Amino acid sequence: MDELSILMTFAVGLAGALVFGYIATRLKLSPIIGYLIAGVMVGPFTPGVVVNRVIAEQFAEIGVILLLFGIGLRFNLKELFAVWRLAIPGALIQSTLSTLALASILHLMGWSWISGLILGMAISVASTVVMALVLAKWHDLHATIGHVAIGWTVVEDILTVALLLLLPLLFSQNPNAELNIGWVLGLAGIKILGLLVLVVVLGKWAIPRALESIAKTRSRELFTLAVLVLAVGIAVGAAKVFGVSMELGAFLAGLAVGRSEFAARAANDALPMRDAFAVLFFIAVGMLFDPKSLIQVPHIIAAVLFVVIIVKPAAAAITVRMLGQPAATAIPIGAAFSQVGEFSFILGTVALGLGLLDESGWNALVATSIISIGFNPYIYDWARRFSTAKKTKTTPVVEIPRQPLNPDLCILVGYGPVGKIVHRLLLDRGAEITVIDLNLDTIRQLRAEGHNALYGDVLRSGTLEDAGIAVATSLILSTDIDDAAEVVKHARQVNPDLKILVRCAHLREAGSLRKAGATVVVAGEAEVGVALAEVVTAGDEMACNLAADHRETIRRMLYDTPMHLEEKSRSKS
Repeated sequence: MDELSILMTFAVGLAGALVFGYIATRLKLSPIIGYLIAGVMVGPFTPGVVVNRVIAEQFAEIGVILLLFGIGLRFNLKELFAVWRLAIPGALIQSTLSTLALASILHLMGWSWISGLILGMAISVASTVVMALVLAKWHDLHATIGHVAIGWTVVEDILTVALLLLLPLLFSQNPNAELNIGWVLGLAGIKILGLLVLVVVLGKWAIPRALESIAKTRSRELFTLAVLVLAVGIAVGAAKVFGVSMELGAFLAGLAVGRSEFAARAANDALPMRDAFAVLFFIAVGMLFDPKSLIQVPHIIAAVLFVVIIVKPAAAAITVRMLGQPAATAIPIGAAFSQVGEFSFILGTVALGLGLLDESGWNALVATSIISIGFNPYIYDWARRFSTAKKTKTTPVVEIPRQPLNPDLCILVGYGPVGKIVHRLLLDRGAEITVIDLNLDTIRQLRAEGHNALYGDVLRSGTLEDAGIAVATSLILSTDIDDAAEVVKHARQVNPDLKILVRCAHLREAGSLRKAGATVVVAGEAEVGVALAEVVTAGDEMACNLAADHRETIRRMLYDTPMHLEEKSRSKS
């Protein structure tokens, strides 16, 4: 029965997300709304199929871990420290203002200050999952706005962890609670410091060596497995041993792996399940929602929603502005926080168990989360468009160093015998080349010689983006690649003006590669035939000249034949 429950939860949850996500997209709504509705439909408060909420939440936790791990991979420690002068005071000020605003409003409605403050603290935390997806749509996730916003949520997570430790002590009947508070806070500080030191040590010594050994096996499966073990293992270890959240542990694990030369491959090769499990996060949130709460506590929901969508982003934007940033940076950052995070539910659950929050407060929290998460993409979209239109010429105080893009870039995939020849000829012509290869020793040698080289699998779409495919003038696949047509299609979609040269072994592959978008296809057996013909006629001057004159004609005949035959066979069928 348990096995069936797991399979049913996974299948029904994803199927519901697919259906409602598709409907939402067709209605030109955010697919997130569809995912949330799917969660409501399969939840315990609506008739029909009910999936296991506990299992759904565990699946969702995997998605959150993988997402935070992926974000950590793209972060540089220097970049993180650079934005923390905004993130730390920003998180403190915004959380304080949002908490006090909601507590004051609820107090006027008859709530106690304690309950109001607890609910205010819960809604002051933003969802990293939602934020990452929204920022990624505008390509802001790894820009200054994204770095500040994500760093901000990391600070909020740390503050929330401390609050979760304190609540049971502050509201317990233990006479030694005051002594316990000091002990718990001190121990928590030591644990967090120990975790940071461990992550730095692992990132510098242990992780690179372990990944290097696995990478040399040339097994995609083992490398993927290794990175997933690191992501989940460090996340769980951080929670069980150091007492911090698994989300924070996953982020720090990403930072550790990101310090190694395997960061790009890890980000693109080892996280294929991330998006599917991230969808389950929204399903799990939707399952918490009781539609009857909209009728039972509409005034409380309205108050909480007002603070989350109006007060909270305004407080964040004003704070960023006060810290010296332009409106073009402050407004989008503020808009990104117009939603409620995963930590809100954890804090709400603890408060509910301690009697600090009643069912009306919990229902208001869940309802607000669903509404705010659903509308957050639109709020951020408006803020981003508004800030872009009103963008000033003021230079931000925090500026993340960016790698300058070269419009003349040539990307060379594969550095075997053919790749080496192509690389040398292009260098002689003054081209700037980025080599992509799965041989770690080759990549290191090229880097040691001062060349641009990227360790990664070109079959993972993100690898081409990391190499700069969007601004390159040419892409050369110098080695035989399984599913080369998919690589060509993706490259053509990203950069329609790209010149794509592909090497393949057989003539029969040429047609599909051209249809995929290849500019030039070079088949090994065709070129061998042409070369042999030239060798045979080398002693006959007339035949040699004739072969030279007709070389391109012969090539066209050879390469066009497979396509012609394919078209004929399809027309007959």
